[in-house]
Amino acid sequence: MISVTKLLFATEYYGDSLRYTKGARHAKNGVHEGAGPVVVWNCTRTCNLKCRHCYMDSDAKKYTNELSTEEAKQFIDDLADFKVPVLLFSGGEPLIRPDFFELADYAAKKGIRPTLSTNGTLITREYAQRIKDIGVGYVGISLDGLREVNDKFRGKDGAFEAAMKGIENCVAVGQRVGLRFTINQHNLQELENIFDFIEAENINRVCFYHLVYSGRGTQMMDEDVFPQQSREAMDIIIKRTLDFEARGLKKEILTVDNHCDGVYMYLKAKAEGNEALAEQIKKYTFYNGGNRSGIAFGEVDPMGYVHPDQFTQYYTFGNVRDRKFGDIWSDTSNPIMAGLKDRKSLLTGRCSKCKFLDVCNGNFRTRAEARNDSFWAEDPSCYLTDEEIGIK
Repeated sequence: MISVTKLLFATEYYGDSLRYTKGARHAKNGVHEGAGPVVVWNCTRTCNLKCRHCYMDSDAKKYTNELSTEEAKQFIDDLADFKVPVLLFSGGEPLIRPDFFELADYAAKKGIRPTLSTNGTLITREYAQRIKDIGVGYVGISLDGLREVNDKFRGKDGAFEAAMKGIENCVAVGQRVGLRFTINQHNLQELENIFDFIEAENINRVCFYHLVYSGRGTQMMDEDVFPQQSREAMDIIIKRTLDFEARGLKKEILTVDNHCDGVYMYLKAKAEGNEALAEQIKKYTFYNGGNRSGIAFGEVDPMGYVHPDQFTQYYTFGNVRDRKFGDIWSDTSNPIMAGLKDRKSLLTGRCSKCKFLDVCNGNFRTRAEARNDSFWAEDPSCYLTDEEIGIK
């Protein structure tokens, strides 16, 4: 995750202390020494929508063998023991799970910051207030365009209107809320509209995700943006972030799942002759340490299996029903887990020769394997040129 706002203005937003702490890049099992990773828990696979890019391949049906309430509480106890700072409840649609509020409250009382990733369509005013009262740190609501574009992408007419109501309900009760937007060929033209939208609706955070080829998202591999389009998208994101700041609008703008974004921002500042900004960007991207799947970021699926991240569920390290999460996470007997914790010597292709490897850490392994049939191959979504990354 790259905070465009942090890199441009050195401001401090929620979560920056986890992403931009000096020395965090050297931690082997968490966000920094002495703390565990941020954990995504896909607490159910059931969903009321059917999004084209869903990495869980979720549907509106009941799936078997998901963790029970008591098993989930034991899992949360284990996370607390391992000093996990944040538990992100995701799905499917997590609000479909009947015990969501009970479990989010349980995590908060154990000293773990609960956050929520949702399609937003089920957030009533009452739900928004309960989320706020529990102390959920952040609600991320997925939109992939405005109205018609979003509804087509999400597989249900009216999804945009329902999500809008969920956003309005969060804003009304003072719950911190933001958008999650996955960039692809079908919604690239919506970027400017999204910035207009978050200003009009008083939304203070937006995360722009790069497409990861996993689950149903694998079928969209050929619908991903081209390198030049990625650069143009970043130019829009940077321009609009600068505009917000210039007008005194405090908006947190982030990009996710492509750490070459930070390098692009650094190179852009250098090319424009802004050496002070370039050095600032360089400092924070170095602190961040690039992709941290298997290190400072992990995932547990609905049945309790532990994975490097939510997109890489085809590699499994153990099950929290059998062993404590911390024991699984610290066990490097699995070669994928061991490799993720110290991957630089394993990388091949452009990644292995890149002079910015310390900044991106090889980027996203799932995309590399989907496109190149090797987990340690180059990430095909790196849009920087050979010249820019130091390859002659």
